Amino acid sequence: MVNIKNISTKTGDQGKTSLANGQRLAKDELVFEVIGTLDELNSWLGLVLSQLDQQFDAEKQFLIFLQQQLFVMGAELAGAKKVQLASQVLNKIEQHSSSLQKQMADDWHNKFVLPGGSQSAAQLDIARTVCRRAERRLVSYHLQYQARPLLLKTLNRLSDYLYVLRCWVNFKQGVKEILFD
Repeated sequence: MVNIKNISTKTGDQGKTSLANGQRLAKDELVFEVIGTLDELNSWLGLVLSQLDQQFDAEKQFLIFLQQQLFVMGAELAGAKKVQLASQVLNKIEQHSSSLQKQMADDWHNKFVLPGGSQSAAQLDIARTVCRRAERRLVSYHLQYQARPLLLKTLNRLSDYLYVLRCWVNFKQGVKEILFD
């Protein structure tokens, strides 16, 4: 746990900032693009959480867990000591996704649907697209600096889960999907 004493350190005023390992880099370095996109995704998940009502308590708890894991991913990419995403995270995402899929109609997955539906589902669509962008940025980073493959797999599965979750939210709220024809 990092304790922040003052948010304004003024050390970034010249366009540089530090990784967790102390290395100072320009703020437009690819690692900060990845970390920043993970942060953006985390913020979208926070918005989704603020919109979901009590019928979604179990998935809300899982989204909070995922938010924490996004911080872990960012810390790992920033070179924080002893911070690494656990392989169990990937398994948990896959299990939650499978569970939600089983609760929906058998043929939900063989149709392309337009983004939207309920407000929460629409926000999940945005979170999913931000997750895909984070994944693309991580791939670029990986090609230059070799990120752990688990991070790539996790973001890929996370975007899949967010799509399934948005379908499930619409399903639970009785919102009819608009199909792509």
